[in-house]
Amino acid sequence: VQLQAYGGGLVQAGGSLRLSCAASGTFVSIYDMVWFRQAPGKERVLVATITRDGSTNYADFVKGRFTISRDNAENTVYLQMKSRKPEDTAVYYCNANIRAHWGRASSHYWGQGTLVTVSS
Repeated sequence: VQLQAYGGGLVQAGGSLRLSCAASGTFVSIYDMVWFRQAPGKERVLVATITRDGSTNYADFVKGRFTISRDNAENTVYLQMKSRKPEDTAVYYCNANIRAHWGRASSHYWGQGTLVTVSS
């Protein structure tokens, strides 16, 4: 199982950007999918989560600006970011709870991270 995140880049403050993270390989089911971010010199923090049935939860610092969504048929989670701020500059990581085999517990997998830089 692999998670591949992409879509990062350089954007101006106030601009929009959409990140994607796709799961590939052999697996049975994908449960919660999550976006984290890690700013330079800071700890990794949770940004948004989405359950398999589409229920979402957001960190206070992105509420109203970011939207998490998923396409279960494509095994992909998205993060639409609007009204970007310089403090949103970070490496964004996706994480997914995936059951790789029937009869075994699910595990959390990480994507490699994609850098988003917001210029003022």
